[in-house]
Amino acid sequence: MVIKHPGQRVGVLIDVQNLYHSAKNLYGARVNFREILKLAVSNRNLIRVFGYVVSTKTGEERPFFEALTNLGIETRVRELQEFYGGAKKADWDVGIVIDAVRLSPSVDVLVLVSGDGDFISLVEYLKNQGKRVEVIAFGKSASGKLKEISDEFLDLCENSRKYLLKK
Repeated sequence: MVIKHPGQRVGVLIDVQNLYHSAKNLYGARVNFREILKLAVSNRNLIRVFGYVVSTKTGEERPFFEALTNLGIETRVRELQEFYGGAKKADWDVGIVIDAVRLSPSVDVLVLVSGDGDFISLVEYLKNQGKRVEVIAFGKSASGKLKEISDEFLDLCENSRKYLLKK
């Protein structure tokens, strides 16, 4: 058991799309962001929490974005890009990395809520800066290397009922 000190300053970065797709594909369910935020903060001193989301032309996701904001999550919104031929892309990886680097001098712990292996270099960098890096994700769909190099990996699959909402 890792001791989490109440005085630790925590920054939380939530890759909303990564969690959304993992929960949908693994369980056919939606994510309970309130419980995930509680787990991430763990009674420590929350400095900032960002949720990285994607908007579509229809705007149907607006109530969801408002729900995140009501939890105290600062939403970072990027529009879904649609390319000729139907390909769609909305990649937040660089934005998350920039925010992590920018936020890191103000925190003791960075909690990355994503299982995306693209963040391995970021985790290595933050650890080299003396930061504690915790990763929260669904273990079944998370990068093995990301789980391995984080200071602590919290697997949402271990108590999936708590971290999912029924449809």
